[in-house]
Amino acid sequence: MTDRLSATLSALADPTRRAILARLAQGEASVGELAAPFSISQPAISKHLKVLERAGLISRGREAQWRPCRLEAAPMREIAGWLETYRRFWEGSFDRLDAYLKDLQKGDPDAPRS
Repeated sequence: MTDRLSATLSALADPTRRAILARLAQGEASVGELAAPFSISQPAISKHLKVLERAGLISRGREAQWRPCRLEAAPMREIAGWLETYRRFWEGSFDRLDAYLKDLQKGDPDAPRS
């Protein structure tokens, strides 16, 4: 079984699914409305929606004949938390590089040389 983070990242790997999520960020929409901007079949859109639903990124409701899709943002928070660790790593790396370059510009004899 795939863990939730892997399922979310896998679902986000496809540009069509990212476009669907961007549309749903504006509000709920039917499958037909979601399919309109794409030159793929409605069954293909439905397959994309199933992937997004399995990843927990969307939910589908039922209101009479209308079956709206809604964005579910909780899995994105999980990704943001996971990425935060790496953001701190890169910021630390850039801060160390910046300090090193400043030392080199000052002509600091203790600056490490490669």
